[in-house]
Amino acid sequence: MANKTSQHILNTSTNLLGFCLFVITSLHISNYAQTSKIDEFASVIALLLVTSSILSFFSLRTHNAKKEKLFEDIADYLFILALIGVLVLVAFIGFKVVK
Repeated sequence: MANKTSQHILNTSTNLLGFCLFVITSLHISNYAQTSKIDEFASVIALLLVTSSILSFFSLRTHNAKKEKLFEDIADYLFILALIGVLVLVAFIGFKVVK
């Protein structure tokens, strides 16, 4: 069985991981992390993205069709959860900047 989404999840989740790490670093450099929970939220999203990346990589590398499907499905669900988290994160940052 061929992977349908694992390649895309792996690529996109690593790019979004870079965005989360940039947000965390920016908040810590500006000392804004002490008064905000945005960095902790970004850290949780980063963990979801790392887990999604690892599972999609395992899905690409395994030769067992059942494990391939299982890894791909879990990576897909974690990725969409992280994507929703990124949406909320961007909204939080947007409202903090506008405020």
